Amino acid sequence: MDCIFCKIISKEIPAKILHETTNSICFLDSFPLTKGHVLVIPKNHCEKIQDMTPAENTDLFSLVHFMMSKVDSITGSTLIAIHNGKEAGQEIPHTHVHLVPRNSSDSGGPIHSMFNSSIKLSDSEIEKYFNLLKI
Repeated sequence: MDCIFCKIISKEIPAKILHETTNSICFLDSFPLTKGHVLVIPKNHCEKIQDMTPAENTDLFSLVHFMMSKVDSITGSTLIAIHNGKEAGQEIPHTHVHLVPRNSSDSGGPIHSMFNSSIKLSDSEIEKYFNLLKI
């Protein structure tokens, strides 16, 4: 497999590994957006969150939770980002969670700044998506 994250997991490619668990690993991003940008990934190659087993999911998000205090101590505010699939902006097809320390001068913005505009939905469209998504 030609996955850069799998190569980091197998130690074929060096990385600044911060912590490992049974099913997950976290390390400094090689192309950081801010100082202290961390990636948390499952050790098993899974393209999307829903491809992970419940145990892998629990382990991954437990490590995210554990690392949040460390990352948040850098600036006091952290962006947690997951691009779940190519159309969502995922560049490497291996599930990964970004922990990005944020501050007022980092030029990043809120999630709504990622899009040119918000959309307007009719009442029937709102009802359609409500019924599609409710459990």
